[in-house]
Amino acid sequence: MMSPFLVYRWLLIASAIIPAIFLLVRVYRADKIERESPALIGSLLIGGIISTFFALVSEKLFGMLLSSLVSAASPAYNVILYFGVVAISEELSKYVLLRKRTWNNPEFNCMYDGVVYATAVSLGFALWENISYVTMYGFSTALIRAVTAVPGHACFGVFMGVFYSLAKSCDYAGEREKGSLLNALAVIVPVLLHGAYDYIASRETGDLSWTFIFFVLGMFAVSFILVSRMSKNDRYLYRNYRR
Repeated sequence: MMSPFLVYRWLLIASAIIPAIFLLVRVYRADKIERESPALIGSLLIGGIISTFFALVSEKLFGMLLSSLVSAASPAYNVILYFGVVAISEELSKYVLLRKRTWNNPEFNCMYDGVVYATAVSLGFALWENISYVTMYGFSTALIRAVTAVPGHACFGVFMGVFYSLAKSCDYAGEREKGSLLNALAVIVPVLLHGAYDYIASRETGDLSWTFIFFVLGMFAVSFILVSRMSKNDRYLYRNYRR
C-alpha cells in the first residue's frame, strides 16, 4: 500500500500536470482539418521540457552578468531581468525546439498547425516548471499557477504559433524576407508578453496587482480569439504556394 507521503506527492504532481494537459487538449481539439499525430505532439511536449534546461542555464549565466553590471536596487534591474534575461531565455529556447522539430516536418501543412505546435512546446515547458514549483510549495501554489502561469505559457505559445504559421505560409509562397520578419516576431511578441507578465507580477503594490489581473485577462481573451479564428479559418498551406 502506498504511503500517505507518496500519495501526497503524486497528487501534487497530478495538480501540476493536469492544467497543462487540459489546455493542450482544448487547443488540439480545435484543429478541424487534419489533426497532428500523437507522436509529434508528444515529442513537442518533451521538447518543451528539454527547453526548460536550456533556459535555466541561460538565465543563470545572463543573470550573473546582469548582477555584475547593474545594481539590484536600480529601477532598470527588474526590467532587464524580466525582459532581457528571463523572457528571452525561455521564449527563445522554446522557439529553437519548436523550429527544429516542426519547420520541415511534412505534418506542418495547415495554418492552424503552428498554433498547436507552439502551444504544445510552451505547455511542455509550463508542465515541467509547474512540477518544480508545486512540489516545493504545495497545493496553494498549484491552484494559483493553474489559473495564471500555466495559461500564461499557453498564451505565449498561441502568439508564437500564429506568427510561426504565417512565416511558414510565406515560406511556401517564396516570400523569404517577409517570412524571416514573421519568424522574428514569433519570438519577439511572446518575449514582450512574457516580460510584461513577469514584471507586473513582481510588483507587489495594490494598483499593480489590478494591472496584473487586467493584463492577464486581456491576454487570455486575445489568445482565445486567436485560437478560435485560426481554427475557423484554417486552410492548407500549399494553396498559397506560387511558382
